[in-house]
Amino acid sequence: MGFQEILERIGGMGQYQIIHVILLSLPVFMLASHNLMQNFTAAIPKHRCKLNESREEGNFSGLWLHAHIPYGSNGKPSSCLRYTSPHPNLLNYSFTNNTSDLETETCLDGYIYDDSEYSSTIINQWDLVCSQRRMRQLAQSIYMAGVLVGSVVFGGLSDKLGRRPLYIWSNLQMFVAGICAAFAPNYIVYCVFRFLTGAALSGIVLNSYSLIVEWIPTENRAFTSTATGYCYTVGQLVLVGLAFMIPNWRMLQMAASLPFFLYFLYTWWLPESSRWLVLGGKYEHAIKDLKKVARINGKMEEGEKLTVETIKYEMQREIKASRGSNYSVLDLIKTPVVRRISFCISCTWFSTSFAYYGLAMDLQKFGLSIYIVQIIFGTVDIPAKFFSYFVMTYIGRRVLQASSLILAGITILVNIFVPEEYNTGRTIVTVFGKGCLAASFNCVYLYTGELYPTVIRQTGMGMGTMMARLGGIVAPLIQMTADYYSHLPLIIYSLCPILSGIAACFLPETLGVPLPETIQEVESPSHKKKVSKSSEEITLKDSI
Repeated sequence: MGFQEILERIGGMGQYQIIHVILLSLPVFMLASHNLMQNFTAAIPKHRCKLNESREEGNFSGLWLHAHIPYGSNGKPSSCLRYTSPHPNLLNYSFTNNTSDLETETCLDGYIYDDSEYSSTIINQWDLVCSQRRMRQLAQSIYMAGVLVGSVVFGGLSDKLGRRPLYIWSNLQMFVAGICAAFAPNYIVYCVFRFLTGAALSGIVLNSYSLIVEWIPTENRAFTSTATGYCYTVGQLVLVGLAFMIPNWRMLQMAASLPFFLYFLYTWWLPESSRWLVLGGKYEHAIKDLKKVARINGKMEEGEKLTVETIKYEMQREIKASRGSNYSVLDLIKTPVVRRISFCISCTWFSTSFAYYGLAMDLQKFGLSIYIVQIIFGTVDIPAKFFSYFVMTYIGRRVLQASSLILAGITILVNIFVPEEYNTGRTIVTVFGKGCLAASFNCVYLYTGELYPTVIRQTGMGMGTMMARLGGIVAPLIQMTADYYSHLPLIIYSLCPILSGIAACFLPETLGVPLPETIQEVESPSHKKKVSKSSEEITLKDSI
């Protein structure tokens, strides 16, 4: 058992572990605010061309406007065109008259916005409408690109420098970059700081999950992972409250960033992963932290028994296997079992994020209040993650991972056949699909940490989250394909999770299996037997 036996002797899931999980979970509440913030800060208000007329302010309907703005077949004024000169004779026509022969032009003098619902967003701040409408999706893709870069940088560095220093730095960067984005003077500067915010988010996610997994006993990992996932769920509801109370996008950005300074301050108290310290040869530091944990857990006597010699003896196999080895991202594909894990888990991360953000980042398309839709989207995660916890605990990780992805893909595909005017029906179907993806997300974080050995766990997590962020980058851009065929985005969003769910069937089960320490352990026949035995036990449980 190695480190697991040491952990059990100094308290297992004791008082320290509870405090540890709580402190690492608090920043997760605000991560949802940054991930989904553009639903509110980039909401598209009703708009039309500026006419430089005395009666135009706030006027979005009526016969007067019909003389200046062309109307569509839906009886609504155009958002991006105006007549080259007013046509007073149109005042006597109905809106269904043919006006296609009248000359129009783009909004050369700017735009008028209806601020009754969205008083201040980056859309009306920098006129990101009409010919500039794709800048909205681009801003979210740039943020996700930052999350991608953060996955690569922080994933690799934390395996070399440690989880704790990178976690501390990420909280500070999130605070500084978030505040700077709130004061951005233009769109480009805003995107730069959103990019840095996304990178910091990756550092927080990667290192918090590793610190949780590596300090928690095997049998408690599913519960703590689910509890942390619920923090993100509640964070979605926190975002709705903040957005409703703070309609100004700059103030909302600031409100979501300020708490990270508090997180930065208390993270100095958190110890480094002793598992990582031992495998890195830093025995004295590891023993110091283990004794601290033993003292908090009321196991001081057990803590005093720990010495460099006992640590070396308990973990001699893991230490011997990791000594003299310089691990890199290439180790994710060098050996057959790890290579298969890397391929399948990469597909899982990509498709889960791709479909999730494809659904969650364009709430206005449902024709309902985005506040209500966001509440529904956030609330559905509660039963989804509750259900996923029981499946992970009593049936297995692989079953949940594969089934949730395939169900999500099928659900998204069904939405193609729901008429567009049935806003409520479309919302219900999409919410179910989003719940499946929430269950997939809840599982994949824990599953990835259990599949990879300690020596490359953070690199593997970094690779997985990198693929997720790649999916997050591509997801907003796929919305643009609707210009060619209206259902094309949904077709793409559905096929990815279905195919990835099939790939997840080829992953090994990890329920009840101790965390592997080395690559050799994952590749060894004995580890495969442990996985096989675990699967047999699961089958036996189901048959009783």
